[in-house]
Amino acid sequence: MYPANFDYQKAATVAEALAVMAANPDVKVIAGGHSLLPAMKLRLAQPPALLDVWGIEELKGIRREGDTFVVGAMTTHADVLRSELPLFPEVAYEVGDPMVRNRGTIGGSLAHADPSADYPAAALALGAEFVIRGPEGERVVPADEMFVGMFESAVQPGELLTHIRIPAQVQASAYEKFKHPASHYAIVGVAVVRDANGQIRAAYTGAGEKAERLHKLEERLNSGQPVGTGLVESAGLLGDRFASPEYRAHLVDVLAARAAARV
Repeated sequence: MYPANFDYQKAATVAEALAVMAANPDVKVIAGGHSLLPAMKLRLAQPPALLDVWGIEELKGIRREGDTFVVGAMTTHADVLRSELPLFPEVAYEVGDPMVRNRGTIGGSLAHADPSADYPAAALALGAEFVIRGPEGERVVPADEMFVGMFESAVQPGELLTHIRIPAQVQASAYEKFKHPASHYAIVGVAVVRDANGQIRAAYTGAGEKAERLHKLEERLNSGQPVGTGLVESAGLLGDRFASPEYRAHLVDVLAARAAARV
């Protein structure tokens, strides 16, 4: 059971949210709740206080600023699915089901850094940037530095992910996924993007403790070589009763070839 002094607060602005987090370092931020609430139900997380940021309107919506899309962290998967963003609508379709997509948020998913989540691979392949605000002000983190480890992102205690910046101009993009039959999380997912300059960026999710760039695939495609095999080593990959590390490494090869064929 939760303690009697369990606290629940709401914030209407980013400034208000930061003030609450500064006053209570143990507070956990919640928006759509599709990551935190299941963990709480299983007693894997028992925060003494929750801060509901769902009502912060400045963190919702998608706008274009020149060659960049700016996506509010509280934008739902459903809104991403209906948007003109490159790659992300295809990825959003793979997230959960309609109920999850209508409530879950892109920022919550990315900040949570689930190793089997879909968005991190897309963010890495697109070269997205993350706008994070905290007590010391605002900072911008490139996608390559966002995903630190299993369920660990660059968002620090007391900070809030506010927006994601995504290049608006890409030539082509694709996401291929081998999903868990029950949860629909990625056992392996691979994203490939041909950017505005014709260069390939690629990344995978689900196979390791965090999403990673597929540098070997990028090097081969950008030099005119075929996709080939052996894109990742099985050593260090995740293994469970659904897929061994060796099988996940094989899936990376297979899915990378399928995605590359579409760009």
